[in-house]
Amino acid sequence: MNPNPKEQSSCPAQVPISVFVGIDWADAKHDICLLLPDEGDARHLQIENTAEALHDWVLKLIEEFGARGNIYVATEKARGALLYTLMQYPQLTLFPLNSKATGKLREALRAGGAKNDRWDCRLQAELVKHFHHLLPVWRPDDVLTRKLAALCEGRRKAVNTRTRLGQQIKAQLKASFPFALELLEGDCQSLLAADFLSKWPDLASLQRAGAATIRRFFYARNSRRMDRIELLLVKLKTTKPLTTDEAVIIPSALVLRTLAAQLRALLPFLAEYDKVLRSTFDQHPDAELFRSVPGAGEVMAPRLLTAFGTDRARFANAEAVSTFSGIAPVTKSSGKSLSHHLRYACAKFLRQSFHEFAASSIPHCAWAKAFYDSQRARNKGHHTAVRALAYKWIRILYACWKSRTPYNESLYLQSLKNRLAPIAICL
Repeated sequence: MNPNPKEQSSCPAQVPISVFVGIDWADAKHDICLLLPDEGDARHLQIENTAEALHDWVLKLIEEFGARGNIYVATEKARGALLYTLMQYPQLTLFPLNSKATGKLREALRAGGAKNDRWDCRLQAELVKHFHHLLPVWRPDDVLTRKLAALCEGRRKAVNTRTRLGQQIKAQLKASFPFALELLEGDCQSLLAADFLSKWPDLASLQRAGAATIRRFFYARNSRRMDRIELLLVKLKTTKPLTTDEAVIIPSALVLRTLAAQLRALLPFLAEYDKVLRSTFDQHPDAELFRSVPGAGEVMAPRLLTAFGTDRARFANAEAVSTFSGIAPVTKSSGKSLSHHLRYACAKFLRQSFHEFAASSIPHCAWAKAFYDSQRARNKGHHTAVRALAYKWIRILYACWKSRTPYNESLYLQSLKNRLAPIAICL
């Protein structure tokens, strides 16, 4: 999708538009509205939510209107499956709309807030009919880039699940089995933790196992802190449980075993994600461009690549990237008042990618650390300082991406010194 108003109307203006289409997606059926350019009346229809029904309808639409000109189709941005189905037909020009756009138009036209699918698809068709020259046209990246993007998002969701499971395990251990936290050194997200809690979900079962069995368990998993574990095994003999109430111990042990089983099942897929991501990223022609960035590493480099994509006409400038990703703040001014706040209407995963990359670059990049420290010295909060650093990184990465030139740290440091940039004094 092109977030740039200046570039999004690259649809051929000389080719007439034959019909404007709005599609409201639902679980059981789709409501569709057709508006002709020179007619005010709308044509409504419904189709089942099946691949066969959707393809049949598209073929009939092309047969009726394809020879007359472009077919402009609007649908909700969140409906990725529908977009990927429709993108197979080059006769369709797709406009993914933010759900807030139709919501605000609905409020303006129906102050009472009445809502139904038939009306919503009509609003989508009206929006694309009257404002198509201002709306972004959806231009998908190539297959390899889209595959990489889906893998990056999928991996991140899996990591979030691992984090959630780890936090639940830690909370449960604090409430019922704190000695396990000492043995595991607070690590509740590893395969070691999952195996340990599957065997010994409570203190009584651990004490029955005996020191020799526990020692073999950690030896078999190449534990590097056996000296510490030996001290804890001595302490285990005299450790008392938080409670002996079976109404607490038995349910807690079952919860821990359930969470441990989920964690053990998840971890191999995280490893699989890493393997597939690495091989897919290696195939991409822009891989070396983003590998050169300090702090990107195996995880962040693919996410940076997919943030920019491969279409060099997608963003007119670095500011467009900052705005689209939500790194650039929203400025509100009225009279003498001026305020800035975080941009909420943005590509959230993109913002997270730039934010996490900027934070990871601080230990690996001298000027990034100097800039971050200067922001903190001005009493900026950690996340505010990181977003400011991400804003600078986007400008640098945009220039590298646009010119297909790998990042060169020494050249950038020299340019900072030549411009007498304040942070150059710290380098």
